[in-house]
Amino acid sequence: MAGQGRGGRRAVRRAAGPVLAAALLVSGCAAPEASDTTMRDIQRTLDGRASAVLGHDESSYLDALDPRAPALRATERREFQNLADVPLRSWEYRLSDVKRQGRRAVAEAELRYRIDGYDTATVTASRTLELAEREGRWFITADHASERGGQQLWQQGDVQVVRGRRSLVLAVGQDVKRLRALAANADRAVPAVSDAWPSPWAGRVVILVPASLDAMGRLMGAPAAGYRGIAALTTGETGEAGAAPADRVIVNPEAYGVLGAFGQGIVLTHEAAHVATRAYTSAATPMWLSEGFADWVAYRGTGRSAGQTAPELERAVMRGHVPAALPSDEDFAFDGDGDKLARAYEGGWLACELIAARWGEKKLASFYRAVGGGKHRSAAVEKAMSDVLGTTREDFTVRWRDYLRERLNG
Repeated sequence: MAGQGRGGRRAVRRAAGPVLAAALLVSGCAAPEASDTTMRDIQRTLDGRASAVLGHDESSYLDALDPRAPALRATERREFQNLADVPLRSWEYRLSDVKRQGRRAVAEAELRYRIDGYDTATVTASRTLELAEREGRWFITADHASERGGQQLWQQGDVQVVRGRRSLVLAVGQDVKRLRALAANADRAVPAVSDAWPSPWAGRVVILVPASLDAMGRLMGAPAAGYRGIAALTTGETGEAGAAPADRVIVNPEAYGVLGAFGQGIVLTHEAAHVATRAYTSAATPMWLSEGFADWVAYRGTGRSAGQTAPELERAVMRGHVPAALPSDEDFAFDGDGDKLARAYEGGWLACELIAARWGEKKLASFYRAVGGGKHRSAAVEKAMSDVLGTTREDFTVRWRDYLRERLNG
């Protein structure tokens, strides 16, 4: 499942803002914008910090921190050491905004990094940094996720690194034997995805395994309870086709661990399909297509019957309750109705299977790319159905409902 996991793309926000940021808003008046000189000096501090990370230079890394903050220095030393085994290719900070008041400042920055040999695009993380000026130099006094981000894995403990042929597993507090098995599963998932998705993609996946469900919630910057039944999810941003940043597959060690070998393979192939298609997934892509395609790739060639793959929808169809329309994005939401969620996934899978069976697998991939290249949801789907499939949404819906009856009526 892309974004938030098998259940929807809910936006996540952290409610609490930084204390210093609040202090800078006095009587409703925002702190003044920083001068170009201040921006340049703070950027110099961050550049030195980035160089220290890439150079494995702990002393220089700590040198960017306020010498009057021993607790911060202890925390940052641990995080620096936790990151030591991660094979980084690049690491940089890009300032977007600085608010200054006297010798204090709050900076909004984007951390951008790549893992060597795996990332073809940058991973981005929004950070809020608090700084203090001492003797003409800016020192970091706090560094934490902004409102729209969560923790980083290395903030949760020593990062374990397991390399597969087509995968890299980064974990905290896990059994190495299980991590190797996970990497082997991912190595099998990647060629299965490449066989079904003809467009170029990295052909590699980076998988994060936090120590627990609670730790997974902290990575996502959201309550852990929302991921309790989610075995894995793919983080990433949708935007203009072809311009998406790197993805991460995040595995819930608790839910993934109780699955059998078949289920684990399905989960990782589904998530790898999201990684492969991310560059062509945009705001115009409906969830029935993005999730349905990922499931179609995952179940392709497994020999599973439609009833085995879509049991909830089969029960509904057998009772005469054939859905009137393709699943909406809201049908994929985490709202506590597991059966409804299952039917949404199953309906999306059968819609993609219908396209592959009726128009061909290449047309299915072309349809996916065409929809993602659109600017507005309804118009993009309508145009792709016309241009690629030679049909209309109404006609396709009729065909889909008939297909449900055909595949799921015993």
